[in-house]
Amino acid sequence: MLVVYSTMDWSIDRESEFPLHEQVAAAVRCSLQSGALVAGEKLPPASELAAVLDINANTVLHAYRGLRAEGVLEFKRGRGVRVSPDASTRSVVVEAARHLLAVGRTFGYSPAALASLLEDLS
Repeated sequence: MLVVYSTMDWSIDRESEFPLHEQVAAAVRCSLQSGALVAGEKLPPASELAAVLDINANTVLHAYRGLRAEGVLEFKRGRGVRVSPDASTRSVVVEAARHLLAVGRTFGYSPAALASLLEDLS
């Protein structure tokens, strides 16, 4: 289902192997990389986005919380959920780190071994 909210195009695939909260988070990241979302921009409340996407509000909150932990989103009481000032940089770095973890696992590296390797390279 293709959903348009403001200037963002968000799609959710119920048949996907990826959980819905990861798809919501990926849609936010893609919107950042494409420039559809910019630093300081307010995202829709979880309940509104959930209604538009026809998913549970807790699913959207799960995605938002994960993005907050990555430093991509900020939660401000009375101001809602906003894109953090350094979100585009953090989003790219987090995606690169995820890719590194996936490649590392493929070749038998633990996260600790990868961290040690990165430390040695710096």
